[in-house]
Amino acid sequence: MDFSIVQDSRKGGRPYNQDRVGYWKAPEALLMALADGMGGYAGGELAAQAALDTLADAFRTEAQPRLGDPASFLSRSIGRIHAAINAGLGASPRTTLVACVVQSGCAYWSHVGDSRLYLIRAGRILARTKDHSVVQGLIDAGRMREEAIPAHPQRSELLRCLGGTAAPKFEPVASAELAKDDIVLLCSDGLWGPLTPQRLLGGWIGRAPERALPELISLAEERAGPDCDNVSAVALQWHSGRAQPSSGDSGGLSSLPATR
Repeated sequence: MDFSIVQDSRKGGRPYNQDRVGYWKAPEALLMALADGMGGYAGGELAAQAALDTLADAFRTEAQPRLGDPASFLSRSIGRIHAAINAGLGASPRTTLVACVVQSGCAYWSHVGDSRLYLIRAGRILARTKDHSVVQGLIDAGRMREEAIPAHPQRSELLRCLGGTAAPKFEPVASAELAKDDIVLLCSDGLWGPLTPQRLLGGWIGRAPERALPELISLAEERAGPDCDNVSAVALQWHSGRAQPSSGDSGGLSSLPATR
């Protein structure tokens, strides 16, 4: 696999950082993940750390040297994370999660909450996760525009999370074949919230990830002002050409259209 990857996490204007972000490499697979501990519940940062620890441990165990079925791995691991949070921390701590596996030239992803994955190709959003939130429901119903999210009083109200008494509901694992120079971006709402989709896209034009990501995070902090949320992201740029999955991969890959 030939790629560049960079991550960054800042506390913004908050007293401490409840985001957790990371990536892990195996000889023939890569895992990226981001969890945003929910500030309305005690121990959100502990839930976020438990989410990444559980996911990383499973990846290290199973990716020998690659995952047998990336989609199944993500589905099983998300369920284990919910159980691990409740067993180790109780019912209060909660977190969002977005996770992506890259293997055999394909990206596989799933999420819970409003932490997002963007697949960016040639200056456009090829795919984007859809938030599990009150405001996303209003957008889907045609009652508000995405640009109004930062000012909406219910912008932080989520319909799904990991941890808590309700069993998690998460999206079926989506997937897409990667092309040369694709960007796979995982980020918390502290990044995407203050930035328009156009500004988020523009930050990658002509810039390597190690330059583009810190600049976008700094811009999000500036635009959000003194009340800026924690801002975290991990971004991969794919350098290989298109690749077909080998016989060990599950079939039925789906390339999703842009949500907006």
